[in-house]
Amino acid sequence: MRDRTARRLSTLHAATFRLTGGRIGRRFVKNDILLLTTVGRRSGRPHSVPLLYLRDGADVLVIASWGGRDYPPDWYLNLIETPAVSVQVDAARWTATAAELNEPARSQWWERAVAAYEGYATYQQRTGRTIPIIRISPGT
Repeated sequence: MRDRTARRLSTLHAATFRLTGGRIGRRFVKNDILLLTTVGRRSGRPHSVPLLYLRDGADVLVIASWGGRDYPPDWYLNLIETPAVSVQVDAARWTATAAELNEPARSQWWERAVAAYEGYATYQQRTGRTIPIIRISPGT
């Protein structure tokens, strides 16, 4: 899928998710979806994307796969520059802080991510970059 098409579908998904309080768009490929909002590193405007996620207590973890492209998704670059983000799961919204996992935690969570969605293994095979995993913790 082309980047422009993927971005348009993501924007539509995010809008639908937000408008319905997560009633529509909260599940995809047998996994739960959250809405992550970052601050654009160039524009300074909020940008929201729907992402599969894993839970670890109050924290959520998201995978910056971008379908196995050789460059990371914009939302990842945004949160690296400004780690203060907001999250919406269903109708619940909160502010949070994002941080990339380092080894060995990244490898442990990678196994869990692939178990939840096998497509991540395919994405990793498509690219030479190590796909990042981001821990998002409530509070800023």
